[in-house]
Amino acid sequence: MSGETERRGVLDGVRVADFSRVLAGPYATMTLADFGADVLKIEPPDGDDTRHWHPPVDADGTATYFNSVNRNKRSVALDLTVEADRAEALRLAGTADVVVENFRPGVMERFGLDVAAVHAVNPAVVYCSITGFGDGPGASLAGYDLLVQAVGGLMSITGDPEGTAAKAGVALVDVLCGQNAVAGILLALRERDRTGLGQRVEVSLLQSLLSALTNQAASTLATGVPPRRLGNAHPSIAPYALFRAADRDLVIAVGNDKQFRALTEALGRPSLAADPRFLRNADRVAHRDALTTLIESGLADAEAAHWVDLFRAAGIPAGLVHDVAEAISFAEGLDLDPVVALGPSRTIANPIRLADAPAAYRTPPPALNDSAPAAWRTERT
Repeated sequence: MSGETERRGVLDGVRVADFSRVLAGPYATMTLADFGADVLKIEPPDGDDTRHWHPPVDADGTATYFNSVNRNKRSVALDLTVEADRAEALRLAGTADVVVENFRPGVMERFGLDVAAVHAVNPAVVYCSITGFGDGPGASLAGYDLLVQAVGGLMSITGDPEGTAAKAGVALVDVLCGQNAVAGILLALRERDRTGLGQRVEVSLLQSLLSALTNQAASTLATGVPPRRLGNAHPSIAPYALFRAADRDLVIAVGNDKQFRALTEALGRPSLAADPRFLRNADRVAHRDALTTLIESGLADAEAAHWVDLFRAAGIPAGLVHDVAEAISFAEGLDLDPVVALGPSRTIANPIRLADAPAAYRTPPPALNDSAPAAWRTERT
C-alpha cells in the first residue's frame, strides 16, 4: 500500500471543489480522487444526505451508502445560506481546477456560486453541472434515479413480460451520469491545456439514460415501435437469457451459430443445431419459446454448476446467477482485487486500470468537517 500512496496520480495537483451530494456527483469526484485529484467535499452543516441513510453501517457506525462513493476526499461544512460561508465557498471554488455541483438549476446562482460567478474570479475553472433533466423546461423536475428510470424508458423494458415494469436493482442512472461527468471533466481539462480557459460541462440523468439505451433506442428510432419487456431474454439474440437447471438458475449467452452448435453438443442434443427452427440466430429468436423449453429440459438433468463448468470448457458463455457476495468472491477468484479496505470502510475498487499510474486508495471517507482546507489557503496563480 505504501508504494501506492507515494505514487503520483495522473490528476495529482488538480483541485476539485465538490458541492455535489448523494450519488452521481460523489461517484464522479471519487473517481477523480482515486487518480490523485485533491477533492474537497463541501457539505451543509448536517452533512450529505447519505450520511443519514442507514442501516446498513460500517464497523465505525457510518452509513455504507455514503462510504461507497466518498473515499480519498476531505470534508468542510459550510452553510450556504450564511453570507460568510458563501464567501468562503466562492473562494474555494475560485482556487479550484474543477467545480462539481448537482443542485437544481438556479440554486447555485442564488448562492452566487454559478459558473459566471466562479469564472469571474478564475476563468480557468472547469465547472460541471449535473442535473436530472437539464436546465430548460425540465429544470423544476426532481432528479431522482427511480423517476428517471421511469420517464426515461428503462423501466418499460425491464421486468417480467407478464408483470409490471421494474427498476434496476441499483441506482444505475446515477452511476452512468457520474461516469459521463468524469468523461466531460477530463475532456474540458484537456481543452484547457490548449486554451488556458475552463468551460461548463453539463450532464443530465435523462440524457445519460437515453444514451445508454443504445440498441433499444436505435430500434425505436428505426421502426417507430418501442421495444417491450422480455424479462431476461434479448430482443435480437437467442439463446441469450436465464435458464433453470436442476437446482438454481444460470445464464447462457450464445452470440453466434458456432456457440449454439457447441451448446447443443454439450447438452447431448446435437440434432437441435440442424432443426430448421434454430439454424440461424434469426430463426432462434423467432422460436425462442420452443428453444427455451428444449434447453431447460436438458438442463434439468444436472445442477447449474455442472453445466456452467461444462459450457465454459466448450467455449460457451455461461454463468451462475450470483448474489452480490458471490459476485465479489467471483471477482476475487479472478484476481481482480475488487475490494478496497481503508480502516473500517470496505468499498469496491475503481474499475479503471492504468498500467503506469493506477488508482490509489489513500484515505477512508471523511468525517463531516474533518479538516480545514489549509492546503487551499493559497490562491491559484
